[in-house]
Amino acid sequence: MIAALGLTLPPDRIHFDPLEAKSKHYLVRMGLFKMLGIPSSINVVEHEPAGRFIPITQIMTSDEISRFITEMIPLLHLEAEQAQTIGYIVSELARNVIEHAAAPHGAMLCAQYYEKSNSIRIGIADTGVGIKKTIGQSHMAATDLQAIHLALTPGITGTTPKEGGTEQNAGAGLFFIKSIAFVNRDYFMIYSGGGFYKLLKRISTKHMALHADPFKDRHSIGSEENPFPYWQGTVVGVDITLDQTKEFSFLLDEIRKTYGSAVRERKRQRYRKPKFI
Repeated sequence: MIAALGLTLPPDRIHFDPLEAKSKHYLVRMGLFKMLGIPSSINVVEHEPAGRFIPITQIMTSDEISRFITEMIPLLHLEAEQAQTIGYIVSELARNVIEHAAAPHGAMLCAQYYEKSNSIRIGIADTGVGIKKTIGQSHMAATDLQAIHLALTPGITGTTPKEGGTEQNAGAGLFFIKSIAFVNRDYFMIYSGGGFYKLLKRISTKHMALHADPFKDRHSIGSEENPFPYWQGTVVGVDITLDQTKEFSFLLDEIRKTYGSAVRERKRQRYRKPKFI
């Protein structure tokens, strides 16, 4: 988020107070100062990042998305098919930014693998028009939170009012990535405008079911009484625990099943509406 926000200003207007936190070296290693074009007095010993993390990367084109995904695959430490599936979902999120967000500086992505927990953390941020405006092109959303609710619902996309989206944009990327976090009991959040949604860890049970409606999952949201600071654009963060991906085949089946039934149900509801001539 800092990198995305910083790119909206010239370097000479950005000032950092002296950093005391232990994480200050991490900011250098992840390329924050380099991305913003400002000097840093923090000295670090740089090691080869391959297989461990991808520093903050600016994505403006489809080719840059492909390069990021190619670098991300080794961080997943998964079988090729599983890694490619996650890579596809992340690429869809980035593609949404460059094709629909009207973000002048594109998407900012980074990823890091944590060996101790065998997990990967992925973040993507932009300073584009935000979800409410993109979703609002085809669907009614009075608030940022309502727009987030629609964006997390499978089959809803701002490119068309058609249920199920189009062949090029099925409106499922956010639903897919949230579902992975849900099954693995991992972290997921999305923030746009004044709207905020955070997936809470599901209760561990023998049987689980994916919900097309994100508000049926355990979650927390921003409220009108305690609104979040307004973010011009969209931010998505997700943790994926990789040693739980033995359930991934089941997950993909459930995603397809939930996605298909949700789209069919919304079509039925639409056809039930009275039509006046």
